[in-house]
Amino acid sequence: MAKRVYQVWQGSNKFFLRGWFIFGPDAKSLLVTLLLIIVPVTIFCALVARHLRHAFSPYNAGYAVLVAAIAFTIYVLLLLFLTSARDPGIIPRNSHPPEEEIRYDSSVEAGGRHTPSLQFPRTKEVMVNGIAVKVKYCETCMIYRPPRCSHCSICNNCVERFDHHCPWVGQCIGLRNYRFFFMFVSSSTLLCIYVFAMSAFYIKVLMDNQNDTVWKAMKESPASVILMVYCFVSLWFVGGLTGFHLYLISTNQTTYENFRYRADNRINVYDRGCVNNFLEVFCSKIKPSKNKFRAYVQEEVQRPPLASTHQAAAAAAEEEEEDLNADTREKVEDDLGIGEDLLKISQRRNIEEIDGELCDRGSNGPHHNSSEVDSVLDSDFRSLTIQAETRHPSWGRRSSSWEIAPEVLATNSRVTESRSHVTAREANH
Repeated sequence: MAKRVYQVWQGSNKFFLRGWFIFGPDAKSLLVTLLLIIVPVTIFCALVARHLRHAFSPYNAGYAVLVAAIAFTIYVLLLLFLTSARDPGIIPRNSHPPEEEIRYDSSVEAGGRHTPSLQFPRTKEVMVNGIAVKVKYCETCMIYRPPRCSHCSICNNCVERFDHHCPWVGQCIGLRNYRFFFMFVSSSTLLCIYVFAMSAFYIKVLMDNQNDTVWKAMKESPASVILMVYCFVSLWFVGGLTGFHLYLISTNQTTYENFRYRADNRINVYDRGCVNNFLEVFCSKIKPSKNKFRAYVQEEVQRPPLASTHQAAAAAAEEEEEDLNADTREKVEDDLGIGEDLLKISQRRNIEEIDGELCDRGSNGPHHNSSEVDSVLDSDFRSLTIQAETRHPSWGRRSSSWEIAPEVLATNSRVTESRSHVTAREANH
């Protein structure tokens, strides 16, 4: 039976309702966040807002306080759900590295063999608003990350416009849920302010109705005091977080960029002005998800693994090396043939000179035994021919010159000595 994408997902995410909702691996922490919201609001509605139903001039106007608290809480919980249960902008992984970026670097190992190694450029440049920006290659997802994309080590995914991984919502904050995250944080801040204000107002009501002091009113409604302290402490977190993200939105930064590049004094190529930055976050259309978690897995055509590609490249390099060696051998053989021809020419010239000299001397002197001379020359000539036809391994190209083997030099010396011997005999006669 074919499986769906969420069933074979390689990230660390958790899926619910057969892939309809996606959470981070720390989705259990979301229960803590729910308790931190629901429990205080429940206490407020039961012990504070209920007593304010008739605290205003219209007799039943106080019900609005209770209704507003419940509606505001539901709204905050909805924003929390939209932040944590949706795809934050995950970029699908590749099943193989990008072929257009594969390069082979030939390295020489022991024995003089060339072994190609697979190489990937770690970064490459893309243009953003006319400025070159470096993007990195993700070895896990086997993609070049788009600008402002980063790999979350917790979710094990590359996320577009990665801001940070928030453990309180159990999800990465990225391109597709940043708007809901900010609205959740800012709405939680307003909810804390509302609960704090209504709890303080209830203490004021108790003071006015019973003409008591602040301390007596606080003793009469300890829930109000606890809620005020809780909301005051919470405001330092959610309120501070709201202010920080207002600054990030106005300058078009992410939390990741602010913490990492703040000390580098880099130019922010994404800043389009305060108004346009806010419009980009809150008024732009949210891009659809690049992942279809409920779709059936498509079987890809089997591709040759990198190992076989590596072996093919090695075989090609070895074949190229053999061709080079074959060309070298052919070149050496041709050069040896030329050397043999030169040697034969020199031998022919030496014999001709001897014959000419003998003829000249034969006309002026006594007749010598030609068979003796012919036997000497014929034996030397045969030895020269045998030496020339035998290709000696010491013959080769060295520093653009040819070196003749010692045996050939010895043969030439014997020819010279034979010629000298014949000349000496002629002189004696």
